[in-house]
Amino acid sequence: MKRLSVLKRLLGVFLVTGLLFAAGAAAAADKTFLSIATGGVAGTYYPLGGGLAQIMNKHVPNVEVTAETGNASAANINLIAGHEVSMALVQNDVSYMAIKGEKPFNNPVGNLRMVASLYPEHVQCITVKGSEIKTLMEIKGKRVSVGAPGSGVAGSLNSIFSVAGIKYSDMNADFLDFANTAERLQDGQLDAGFLLAGYPTAAVMALAAQKDIDLVAFDNETLDKLVQQFPYFTKDVVPAGTYKGVDHDTPTPAVMAILVCDAMMEDDLVYNITKAIFENLEELKPVHDKAKLIALDTALKGASIAVHPGAAKYYKEKGMTVPELK
Repeated sequence: MKRLSVLKRLLGVFLVTGLLFAAGAAAAADKTFLSIATGGVAGTYYPLGGGLAQIMNKHVPNVEVTAETGNASAANINLIAGHEVSMALVQNDVSYMAIKGEKPFNNPVGNLRMVASLYPEHVQCITVKGSEIKTLMEIKGKRVSVGAPGSGVAGSLNSIFSVAGIKYSDMNADFLDFANTAERLQDGQLDAGFLLAGYPTAAVMALAAQKDIDLVAFDNETLDKLVQQFPYFTKDVVPAGTYKGVDHDTPTPAVMAILVCDAMMEDDLVYNITKAIFENLEELKPVHDKAKLIALDTALKGASIAVHPGAAKYYKEKGMTVPELK
């Protein structure tokens, strides 16, 4: 009898364990696994993407979101084009180029949709004091980093250089990411380097702690031409004191950093993601200073591609006008 009783208890344990395992497997099966392509660890996209993933994991039911390092805007969009990631942080200008099939894209990216506009990203041309580069035109003949291949920096500089009448052949151009640009400026291997990121940028802050740096100002005529020819650019300023030793305001172009997604994502899922972001912004603010600029009233600023229907539903509920873009 004792043996039978023990056997019954064991069977009971196995049954409960089996039920728990089955329930766990069912719960896992019900989960939606998503990934966000961000940027290099020295930029703004990386910490911000991690913060967005945390908000989604906490406030969107039945999802598991992972933030992945990326190679910036164009490369991130190509990952969405191939359905390799669900979402990405990119620039609004590069998104426009993608849907039009303009360089650096060989074909139009048809499955790219906007979720939200986040914050302005500024073109920052960094030099080391003593380089004698004070204006944009003075980069000619110099050793200049123009962004990693396929990055938003490289894409934006194509537009900027075309307006300014500058060619890559006018300089000794090097295609480097944020971290390598700062490292080579510190080692004296570059005269100037372009970044496109929300300020303050970690790589520039670290460089300014080691070297006397300066920022190159854009003249007003070039900025006016740029905004007129490419409306996704805006005229802006990197304020004095943003970086150690740079005690003057620096006029410079800016674009918008936006969250995009694969058009194949379900409307309800994107609606819940959009809602989670804008109703929990306080949780995002500690991850980076730029997160403090994210707000519902600027969520459609600089929209350059079609808004995903799920996100559009949330904005319309809030009384916002969603631009009709294709």
